[in-house]
Amino acid sequence: MRRRPLGLTASLLTAGYLALGVAARAEPADPVAAPPVASGCPGDIAREARARGVPEAVAGRLSELAPDPEVVAATQNQAEFVKPIWAYLDANLTEARIEAGRAKLQALAPTLAAIEARYGVDRHVLVAFWGVESTYGSVLDDPGIVRPVLRSLATLACAGTPRAPYWRSELVAALEILAQDRPPAEPLTGSWAGAMGHTQFMPTVYQAYAVDFDGDSRRDIWTSVPDALASTANYLRAMGWRPGERWGSEARLPEGFDYALADEGTERTFAEWRALGVEPLNEGAANGAATDPFARATLIVPAGARGPAFLLQPNFRMILRYNTALAYALTVGHLSDRLRGAPAFARDWPRADAMPSAEALKGLQARLTELGFPAGGADGKPGPRTRAAIRAYQAARSLTPDGYADAALMERIRAEP
Repeated sequence: MRRRPLGLTASLLTAGYLALGVAARAEPADPVAAPPVASGCPGDIAREARARGVPEAVAGRLSELAPDPEVVAATQNQAEFVKPIWAYLDANLTEARIEAGRAKLQALAPTLAAIEARYGVDRHVLVAFWGVESTYGSVLDDPGIVRPVLRSLATLACAGTPRAPYWRSELVAALEILAQDRPPAEPLTGSWAGAMGHTQFMPTVYQAYAVDFDGDSRRDIWTSVPDALASTANYLRAMGWRPGERWGSEARLPEGFDYALADEGTERTFAEWRALGVEPLNEGAANGAATDPFARATLIVPAGARGPAFLLQPNFRMILRYNTALAYALTVGHLSDRLRGAPAFARDWPRADAMPSAEALKGLQARLTELGFPAGGADGKPGPRTRAAIRAYQAARSLTPDGYADAALMERIRAEP
């Protein structure tokens, strides 16, 4: 869930729901201040739901719903994209959340062991998802945060934006859940984007991956922690989670390191990275054993040469399937390590740097493309293609190709003739 002020979990409160294949959470709606209502909506959606077997008593509820004015505004303030990465991590990796997660690991040890045995997903990772998504369920009863799922999705589906078909399919799925799956209570509650329960499943993902783990014949991700965590494990396994492997680790880079190697796409074995002077940190504290030298990883430096570096293994991509924001995925990965007993990151972030606005990033992306360094479009989000374009520009100008645009570099790029 997400939206609202601080305090809560980054997720339930502030994280985005991005569709990447079959992502657990939804893609953000298109930014729009006052969207027009699509013609025929929500009546057309109700008819579609009835054609798919949803009873009139359920489908007819759409006619009773007024748009939620807070929902569209929420799509434009997602913390993963508007906060510096270190601020997002700090807000979610508090000592209170770490201690609460360790307490949950102890209290639910038998259940977590059973989930881990069935699905092969590490219990610390599952509890980390839970902590980030809903602060271990503590916000699910907060009426200032949770919202009626039908109203949220109807607002987005009828907003007349390019993403409306996506929200429409989620809304029909939510109606089907009400009609067929016997949820524990009504109305269905979730985030402003319709993500539901302890670990924030979108309705279509609930239909495909939610499981009944506690044996009561209901897939209850709202009030049953075993069902919610097992459903998350089932989703991750289906996406390709590799049992026994880590998400990655912080890494120490040698003096004079060639930052062109940190291209986010080139996999090397840990043995090959070590031959280049790159050392993974906190291996024993994070998983009790040294990393397999033949395991493969990519290297990233999210804040450039002045920030920490990370070796990312294939399981990191599975976290990104849940939410494609790098800040989110690093938070889940690092929280899982902290729950296991690993220390905080060894190297700090360049905290004096200001996070550029979305408009500034759009301008940077457009300017890089004009200069012959395609950034993959001007969407105002600092994704892999934007960082690749920055690296290419830096290399062409004999600068450190770390893919990080601080204020000085952005000004230089803007001033290029």
